[in-house]
Amino acid sequence: MIVIGLTGSIGMGKSTAAAMFRRLGVPVQDSDAAVHAMFAKGGAAVEAVGQAFPGVVKAGAVDRAALGKLVYGDPTALKRLEAIVHPLVGKARDAFLAEMRARREPVVVLDIPLLFEAKLDRLCDATVVVSAPRFLQEARVLSRPGMTRERFERILGQQMSDAEKRRRADFVVATGVGRGHSLNRLRDIVRVLRDRERNARSRP
Repeated sequence: MIVIGLTGSIGMGKSTAAAMFRRLGVPVQDSDAAVHAMFAKGGAAVEAVGQAFPGVVKAGAVDRAALGKLVYGDPTALKRLEAIVHPLVGKARDAFLAEMRARREPVVVLDIPLLFEAKLDRLCDATVVVSAPRFLQEARVLSRPGMTRERFERILGQQMSDAEKRRRADFVVATGVGRGHSLNRLRDIVRVLRDRERNARSRP
């Protein structure tokens, strides 16, 4: 099974690329979605987060806005949160990979925002980075509800630069020239990797 690591800086089109992979028949494990599920009512992280950050659990779920106010700009608080969340996300990722191997899926995707920063590219056979010009990235991000330039710059400061991500990637997908172009590029990548997996299985 070929494991693709999908990543890209904020506003570069990673969620759209993940949806396109699904459209192409490739299973995707979304680490952000896994965290959302863990923070929802009955989620695996609710109790631990509530103990570490009193007051952020409301109606049985983690209030992400309240939690964000406590951890943004506070490296110590962020590390405390990561110590709770990262192992749980890792377990969800391992369970996904085990299920996909049991199903003998030829290619799967791990959608991980901080793929390189967290050194999770070591789990992948190939990496795909989505990228767009800075002006387009800014326009996309600053149009989001509640987003400010200050918060945007702070998020960028926590991420590896787009140039460095592109340098490390096995494949780069330009998302600023239309969805059709991105879809065709991803289709080509999937075809190449499926062929690679097929050839590997046929070897004695």
